[in-house]
Amino acid sequence: MRVLVVGAGAVGGYFGGRLAQKGADVTFLVRERRQKQLQSNGLIIHSVKGDTQLPVKTIVAGDTSGPYDLVILTTKAYHLNEVLPTITPYIGENSTVLPLLNGIAHFDMLKEYYGEERILGGLCFIESTLNPKGEIEHYSTHHRVIYGEFNGLKSERIEQIENLFSDANLDAVASENIKNDIWKKYIFISAMAGMTCLMRSSIGPILQSPSGPELYERLLHEICSIGKYQEKTMDEDVWEQTMDRVNSLSHGMKSSMLRDMEKGLPIETEHFHGTLLRLAPKDLDTPLLQTIYSTLSIYQAAQKS
Repeated sequence: MRVLVVGAGAVGGYFGGRLAQKGADVTFLVRERRQKQLQSNGLIIHSVKGDTQLPVKTIVAGDTSGPYDLVILTTKAYHLNEVLPTITPYIGENSTVLPLLNGIAHFDMLKEYYGEERILGGLCFIESTLNPKGEIEHYSTHHRVIYGEFNGLKSERIEQIENLFSDANLDAVASENIKNDIWKKYIFISAMAGMTCLMRSSIGPILQSPSGPELYERLLHEICSIGKYQEKTMDEDVWEQTMDRVNSLSHGMKSSMLRDMEKGLPIETEHFHGTLLRLAPKDLDTPLLQTIYSTLSIYQAAQKS
């Protein structure tokens, strides 16, 4: 199976690197600067799951290569409009696109752009970043990919992807209810990103502050209500599941959005919180979600000016 990983940053570089490490036929679609970096130093991963440095195949937009059997999409949501046209030459009649972005808004865009039949549901759990030297730093033991057909069936291509991920140094799970899994991750990450960015703090101090736990719980109720309204198969106890997970996080855990803010980078608040507000039922009060979206939108606007 020929695999194209779009992006070689903290997410794409990690998962693509683990596949390349096991000997899979992996190519990275990257910008010229990143290509030179990878050609000079190789792909470098520092991880609690094992360090590695290995040569990898790369292309830049416009290079002749493809089509690929599997295209793994790992870019930020705000880059999609720029990225999607560059991927088109590498997608053939039988290609499959596996997006590992957070949120849900991108799925409609991908289905419209490439055709619904090519798109799988996908998400990932990983805490990683790209350091100034272009090396991937993986902080925690989480490195999981979840993927599946939207109809829940175990298709031939799901079996092929299972074989691809087998024996790689990562966790991979084929889901029978991928839409539900995507929404549960979306609920978790939207609350986590929103609250840590609003407070400019890792999770520990927020939950130890005088009103922090109450605010987090209220925000999560707002977001869970939207999730249940949109996804009728959502677990009834999704709020309890999510709070249990939040309470199990390490004191210093930060959302990737907060890490981006600390670096002065763009953030995905439109993709996360803006989309949630547009999907909310008209009679649902969402004061905390609106506060987060408004506050982070001011930051985002400043990045564009």
